[in-house]
Amino acid sequence: MIKPSLLLLMIVTYSCNNPSAENENSATENTGSQTVSKEEINKVLEDWHAAAAQANFEEYFGLMSGDGIFIGTDATENWQNKEFREFAKPYFDKGKAWSFTTLERNIYASENGETAWFDELLDTQMGICRGSGVLEKIQNAWKIKHYVLSIAIPNENVDEITQIKKEFDSTLISKLQ
Repeated sequence: MIKPSLLLLMIVTYSCNNPSAENENSATENTGSQTVSKEEINKVLEDWHAAAAQANFEEYFGLMSGDGIFIGTDATENWQNKEFREFAKPYFDKGKAWSFTTLERNIYASENGETAWFDELLDTQMGICRGSGVLEKIQNAWKIKHYVLSIAIPNENVDEITQIKKEFDSTLISKLQ
């Protein structure tokens, strides 16, 4: 006869090693006393990308926190919310901002259920890009607090890209030092 403590140990061990057990990308994540709905977070991100594709300025920026930050693909693009709004407004006003389609996304959450972070692969007009960021629950709504967009460069092309941007990087490094 198996002792209850041994049975419990076997169940826990099996659950930890079982690939079908809940993982970091499950629909909900129990974070201590909070449960975070990853569908809610996913919807915010999908709505945010859709708002850009539809050039809906108010919805797009309404999904960001007031102190949100957008880091663009150019090394000089570190936009605080106000500056990013000013930069983006002409694109939205023309009825065409940008269109990103999610290929893959991973979502994680803090123990208190008030902060989430993610990474995503996107199909964009620049080819495959990687987005990553942080969301914060503000007055019961998830808001994008920080977003970083990067162009994904295959490892076999890094030397070529490094040469293309060498002069720009040297100039910027000198300016920043």
